[in-house]
Amino acid sequence: MDASQAVTAAPAAGDTASLSGLKFSKGHGTGNDFVLIADPNGALSLSPEQVAALCDRHRGIGGDGLIRAVPSRLLPEGQELLTAHPDAEWFMDYRNGDGSLSEMCGNGVRVFVHFLIAEGLVNLPAGESLVIGTRGGVKTIVRTAAGYAVDMGPWAFIFPGEATARAMDSLVSAEGLEVARPALSVSMGNPHTVVALAEMAELEATQLFTAPKVDPTPPHGTNVEFVVPSEPLVHDGTGTITMRVHERGVGETQSCGTGACAAAVAIRHWAGQGAPDAWNVHVPGGAVGVKFFVGPEGHEHVELSGPAVIVATGTLS
Repeated sequence: MDASQAVTAAPAAGDTASLSGLKFSKGHGTGNDFVLIADPNGALSLSPEQVAALCDRHRGIGGDGLIRAVPSRLLPEGQELLTAHPDAEWFMDYRNGDGSLSEMCGNGVRVFVHFLIAEGLVNLPAGESLVIGTRGGVKTIVRTAAGYAVDMGPWAFIFPGEATARAMDSLVSAEGLEVARPALSVSMGNPHTVVALAEMAELEATQLFTAPKVDPTPPHGTNVEFVVPSEPLVHDGTGTITMRVHERGVGETQSCGTGACAAAVAIRHWAGQGAPDAWNVHVPGGAVGVKFFVGPEGHEHVELSGPAVIVATGTLS
């Protein structure tokens, strides 16, 4: 089904009955998929139960999360950001598939901007940039020939003392792995814990139906990435890794943008001096690019690049 085709979806159980007539779009970034809703007047109030029902893959529209496009001035979080960034007109109100609030989503940012353009809410020619608000801070997005490139902002270790001293800060257990594996926890505005595996067979054997156990767990929970470095790791100045991810509040997803950034941060840290600034990250849903650069305030930032697709538009019956 392409973006020109409209569909009518029945509400999931009774949870979305009050949303009858609501217009929505369905989009994805490398398989990480979302229900998208435009709310230019800030009039829509969605309960966690309604979000979970909309994201239900059997009785709803289906998605890893839901994104509401709302003017920043109409949300307390957005109003805070506007003080320092008055050009952040639109806010990406992102919810996980279980209805819980999330700071942001790297793949979701690209799809969000693509949705704003498709809905005629912004005009963004190729090569130009747009500033948006998220619960993970303000993000700047550039439209490219192949999709969108997002300045994800600075990264940080969640447990900086442990990471600096030992290059790991936690142990992760998962179905399919015989023993717990050392890991490194990275913040990209949301929490991630990265595990390096030796070979693809280990990655394929790891079962992510249930959430991996992380000890210690970051204060607000964590997304967990299992990563296999390529051999050789670097080719023509670019590093390559392959990963799978279990997302907090969702489960295993086809892709995770902030997770790809966190995985590149961890592997680059472990690789040591001379590790490249450019990375290709392969996920089940495709591939994204990650690049490190020094931001305007002097801290190292991460750029995430990749495609965004609107699959369908419709109205809830």
